[in-house]
Amino acid sequence: MNKQVKLAKRPVGLPDEETWVMETNPIPEPADGEMLIEQHYISLDPAMRGWMNDARSYIPPVQIGEVMRAGSVGVVTKSNNGKFAEGTVLSGWGGVQQYIATNGAGFYPVDTNLAPMPTYIGTLGMPGMTAYFGLLEVGKPREGDTVLVSGAAGAVGSIVGQIAKIKGCRAVGIAGGPEKCAYLVNELGFDGAIDYKNESVSKGIKRECPDGIDVYFDNVGGDILDAALARINRGARIPICGAISQYNNTTAIKGPANYLSLLVNRASMTGLVVLDYQDRYMEGAMQMGQWMAQGKLKSREDIYEGIENFRETFLRLFNGDKMGKLVLKVKED
Repeated sequence: MNKQVKLAKRPVGLPDEETWVMETNPIPEPADGEMLIEQHYISLDPAMRGWMNDARSYIPPVQIGEVMRAGSVGVVTKSNNGKFAEGTVLSGWGGVQQYIATNGAGFYPVDTNLAPMPTYIGTLGMPGMTAYFGLLEVGKPREGDTVLVSGAAGAVGSIVGQIAKIKGCRAVGIAGGPEKCAYLVNELGFDGAIDYKNESVSKGIKRECPDGIDVYFDNVGGDILDAALARINRGARIPICGAISQYNNTTAIKGPANYLSLLVNRASMTGLVVLDYQDRYMEGAMQMGQWMAQGKLKSREDIYEGIENFRETFLRLFNGDKMGKLVLKVKED
């Protein structure tokens, strides 16, 4: 049987127990030209919260009754598709379910001899591509720049800071709690960390970025974005990757009060959607794979088990109870 998590209603604020329903249906049979993928791991990302809203966005919303959209990685168990043989490991948009019958559109093969499956929905998947192209193409860091990143212990932010270091920048991360801040500095090589849960972010930025901010990679929005805007340098670049502090708001989204700092400093704030770079994913994956092989880039996945635990695990994105890339194992042993 195939366990599937489907969107039951559009959430207001934090998704509650009625947001999704889990169904158990027969495993689908692949038609001509299709294949059956047994999914092993599902990617849990903050963007999923936005995909549940019935609002204009860069991607159509998940419809009521549809399998919840998510990135995934798994193995072809049956194939009527000449492109992918049985045993091929594929990553793509499989959704929150254990099996999917597909013609292969949007799926691509990965090599588990080079990295384990979860890495392909983390550092070598969408979060990694977001960090790579968001920092290098939108942030445009130069050697000696100070790069500040929020959500720095998460899937995207942890990679942004490491790439900044590879490019010769000073990397400073904002994260919640002493454990995460120690992880940034001691394990990932950040030059400094700011604990937004236990100190003033504004004072922390002054301490860790004494010469101002040249690139601010924003994953959270809200007050932290305002604090960063107050310290940007002339010509600063601000990639807007996400605003996790705002996703579950039940009131109006809070925009930046300090936006005039962009004018004064001739700075730019640019929206970032990784799908715009999908024709260059191989370029990013090859470079980051090389950095990983050289020991310059570390990957960390926080893996939980059981499709039945989808909601509980998903909420870890918003309560901060995770480190690195959040992954749900859905294959039953």
